[in-house]
Amino acid sequence: MLGRLKKLRDNGVMGLNERNLRMVAELNPRRLMRLVNDKTITKQLAIDANIPHPELIGLISGSYDMRRLPDMLDQPNGVAIKPANGSQGNGIIVITGPMKDGYRLANGRRIVFEDLRFHVMNILSGMYSLGGVPDTALIEERVRFAGVFDEISFKGVPDVRIIVLKGVPILAMLRLPTADSDGKANLHKGGVGVGVDLVTGITKRGMQYDQLIDFHPDTGNELSGLQTPYWDEMLMMAAQAYDVTKLGYLGADIVIDVDKGPLLLELNARPGIAIQIANRHGLRAHVEPVLKADTSDMSLQERIAFGKEIYQSVHDQSSDD
Repeated sequence: MLGRLKKLRDNGVMGLNERNLRMVAELNPRRLMRLVNDKTITKQLAIDANIPHPELIGLISGSYDMRRLPDMLDQPNGVAIKPANGSQGNGIIVITGPMKDGYRLANGRRIVFEDLRFHVMNILSGMYSLGGVPDTALIEERVRFAGVFDEISFKGVPDVRIIVLKGVPILAMLRLPTADSDGKANLHKGGVGVGVDLVTGITKRGMQYDQLIDFHPDTGNELSGLQTPYWDEMLMMAAQAYDVTKLGYLGADIVIDVDKGPLLLELNARPGIAIQIANRHGLRAHVEPVLKADTSDMSLQERIAFGKEIYQSVHDQSSDD
């Protein structure tokens, strides 16, 4: 066991304790955490900074607002219902449109209004919030995902997670829904994580349940070699997230809408470390150069170029090894 841990450290793999101490505790002041923990605040930051995002249809903060729920749900392209202070995808329901005597969920099943109303009431009670405190329900437009990743995705909406350190994008992965994850792209629920070349945006190999894979478990199609569209725009959006939150370590989750292009879905102040497995690269080699550098005077473009330079250097070195 000790030998395995030493090998992981030698390969630059960062554990949760190191992430929590060196990245979260040191770089993310608690007073700023609320900016990303509360999706209503994150939404307003994106609006103010002109960062593309799914349109907010409305908020439900109490029982009085429930009377507006039918009108909010009456959207031809569907909606997403989210707890403002939820995490790990819990409490999110995606409706693709109306269905006979109800609504169609993203997984194809039907749900009636009373069940949706009960779900929203559960959100308000704090069932899905951090700490179980009373919460607010967001009703957003449903992202109609562009079909670029249809062959390696099972229903649901894939997203791109980009890790940003002191405003510098350092690692990225594509998160894909599966049958196990019930159409959600969350890795802890059984979704697939696919490494993405930070320089080119081309997908690499993947992982599921912390095991390396080359093919999507449901579609059987190869994960590597696909070009992520709007790649430079995505890196720009992720780097901008630092400018509006000042969180030194964060994850930006971005989706691609068929009409609107890349949209910022949400931000995370404690992004997980499974991205290392998906990329076959330990975080430490990407982290150390950024921690040593003064990025405060770098422009957005310079920070992105710096992240690409580090990534290419780490990639070239691992290829030589």
